[in-house]
Formats: sequence, structure tokens, C-alpha cells
Amino acid sequence: MAPLKTGRRAFLAGMIAATLPRASWADVGAPAFLAAAKAGTEYELHGLSATGDSLFALPLPARGHAAAAHPTRAEAVAFARRPGTYALVITCLTGRISHRLTPPEGRQFNGHGAYSADGALLMTSEVIADGSAGRIGLWETETYTRVNEWQTGGIGPHDLKLRPDGRLIVANGGIQTDPSDRSKLNLDTMRPNLALLSTTGEIDEIAELPKDLWPNSIRHLALIGNQIAFAMQWEGDRSEDVPQLGLWQPGQPARLCPTDPIDALTMKGYAGSIASADGLLALTSAPGGALALFTTDGTPITLHRSPDLSGVAAGPGGLVATDGTGTIWAVNRDGLRPLARHPVAWDNHLIALRA
Repeated sequence: MAPLKTGRRAFLAGMIAATLPRASWADVGAPAFLAAAKAGTEYELHGLSATGDSLFALPLPARGHAAAAHPTRAEAVAFARRPGTYALVITCLTGRISHRLTPPEGRQFNGHGAYSADGALLMTSEVIADGSAGRIGLWETETYTRVNEWQTGGIGPHDLKLRPDGRLIVANGGIQTDPSDRSKLNLDTMRPNLALLSTTGEIDEIAELPKDLWPNSIRHLALIGNQIAFAMQWEGDRSEDVPQLGLWQPGQPARLCPTDPIDALTMKGYAGSIASADGLLALTSAPGGALALFTTDGTPITLHRSPDLSGVAAGPGGLVATDGTGTIWAVNRDGLRPLARHPVAWDNHLIALRA
């Protein structure tokens, strides 16, 4: 990673913070997942057990999107729905907001982030508001001071994932958006890609889709060993049969994975979240009310249906999904089994903790 550049004040604050006891994830009930939700007119971030119990619910100032969990400390970063200007570092034991991250002037957060393996660095998906050029913001995590930034090799970055070798995968969605109202400005010329960034921020490799599929915005990612699975959202005619799943092994071309044409139409060209566990790969589609299952080599298995399915993640017991009715589901080849239901509307993503 890039060297950290902190001033004397930040250094001293970090030294003091390092001497204070910090809660671990075990101290807050060892949650398996984080998920943003809407409860009535309020917004929250929940820590969920593997069986769907809510272990804590912390207030958010506005609608959340995804979150990132520190690998050892009971500390989460909640990201605003893109494009957003807040990211909150929350001490999950007390619910206290310890830091409020704000991107530099003219930048916006884009909904996702990830910690380095040792937890010393937070990486945030960002855009330059004028033109949507992609950036990764780097923040040291003792005082959450911004220390550097990297280019993403595309526009409209969204999800990002840290590989076991320390390199970063970025999903550049290819869409330029209006910074005030999220309207899409370049659908005729969009050009999504996957970028592999080195541990020091250089672009090691870029993978693109065939030109006739450039309207298929690459949005979300799952890691399956060294392979990257990616979920796409079609910006053309949603009645078209277009693949929503792709697989990429760096050093090789990206490979698209078509599904059954009827199932593809049910998905309405929209894959919202992606996750893999136990040899299965799942894509959700809230507009289609569907969850598509594949093998990890991209072979379609089946399609499960339930309204407003959105989040999906790999938990200790396998795949788990969430929906807008407040239901949390266990997912397998045979179907969806309800684990729990809460009086909330779960938002786009379910984030697995790996601690």
C-alpha cells in the first residue's frame, strides 16, 4: 500500500488511540453481517447474526448503501447511497460515530469501501463529481485521515474488493452521472471495465466487455479464489436477453455467463448483489423479484422468486439473502427458507464479516 502521510497531530492522536482498549466483534455478539435498512421514516445500520437476529441497530443520517467492517475492531463504516458525501465510522459497541469522513471538494463517495487485510487502511470508491472519473480514496484508520488516492482506470466506479494477494479489484460501471440528481449522462458512450490495481495503486490490468455489451454496467463483485465474479445492470432495452453474470481470471479475457432466456427476462436486465458460497454463486434482482443461482463456473442452476430480493452474502451456514419486506432468507439449490423477519426494509446490500 502507499506510505501513510500523517501530520504530528494525527500521529499523536493515533498513538493515544492505539493505547485504549477497543471492542472486538465478539464484544458485540459476533455478527455475521452488516446491513443498512429503513425503519419507518428512519435509517439504520444493523449487525445481524448468522441466523438473522439483529444484534445492534445504529442510526444513520440518511439512506445507507453498503458498509465495510474492520477486520478485528468492532468498527464499521457506513456509506451513503451513491453519489454521497458521508461515510460514518461507527463504534458498534456504543453506537457512537467516531469519525465522519468527507471526500475532498468536488468528489463524491460511490457507495462502497474496503479495509486492508491488517485494518490499517480504508479504501473508498469515489468519483470526481464533474465527469465521474474514478478514484480510490485512502484513509489511515487510527484517526481516519485521508493520506492518498489512486485512479481507478475508468468512470463511475462502484464496488471494490481486496484480493488475497493484496491487490484491489474495482468495478468501473462506465456511467457518468449528474452530481446533483444521479441522472445518467452518457448511456450512448458508456464503457465499463474491471480494473486490477497493484498494492501501490498502479493499474496492473483492465478487462472490458465486447463493444455490443458496453451498456452492461459492471456494478458488484465477488471473489472465488483468484477468480472475480461480477454482476451487471443493462442500460439498454430491459426486455432483451442479456447476461448479468461475468467471470474474470486476470491474464485472460472476461467471460460472460448467459442464463435461461426466460430467467434472464425475469431478472429484467438487473443484477443487484452477488455472492458465492459452497460451490454456488447467487445474483439478486430487486426489480425482478428473483435470485439466480449458478455454479461457480457460471453454469445456471435455477431461479428463486420472492418480491424485492436485494442483498446476498456468504455466511457461516451458506448463502443468506435480504429483501425489502424485512425478511432474511437462507438460500440453497432447493429454494429460499425464512430465517427471520424484522420491521424494516433492508437496503441494497448484505455485507459479510470475515473476522
